[in-house]
Amino acid sequence: MTSNKRLSTVKNLPSFYPDAGFTESSIRWLIFNSGENGFNHCIRRVGRKVLIDLDSFNEWMDNEALQGGSR
Repeated sequence: MTSNKRLSTVKNLPSFYPDAGFTESSIRWLIFNSGENGFNHCIRRVGRKVLIDLDSFNEWMDNEALQGGSR
């Protein structure tokens, strides 16, 4: 079974969402605090490389919008 995950590097992620105001630094903050903000479901690690699953990221953003962004 093959999985066609849509993945992005931390550096490239803001370019997929230009109107959302994400920066590389804000994504790194989300990763650092992922245990508290639920962002850990978006993170995929391959060795030392940190990738973001774009489908999980979209779900995470939808959940944040429904909760008013407060955790």
